[in-house]
Amino acid sequence: MIRAAWDQAFKRSYKKRVRNNSRLKKKFREKMKIFLENPFFPQLRTHKLSGKLAGQWAFSIDDDCRIVFEFVGEDQVLLIDVGSHDEVY
Repeated sequence: MIRAAWDQAFKRSYKKRVRNNSRLKKKFREKMKIFLENPFFPQLRTHKLSGKLAGQWAFSIDDDCRIVFEFVGEDQVLLIDVGSHDEVY
């Protein structure tokens, strides 16, 4: 099982984009549960990023919402950003 830490920027993005959107909040919880069990579960579409985000990864919450994260250990990730495709890339 993976442990997740929330970066300060992630906390701000979460408050701005997810916290007050009940549909997205529910999806966030569902996908985070799956992610913490298996970060490469096919439904998440986890992928490595390139360019200015090289070394980071992302997975999908829904069709347009993504979470950007970084592996910081064998069983720990740092959540960096959450938002639409255009907002986080």
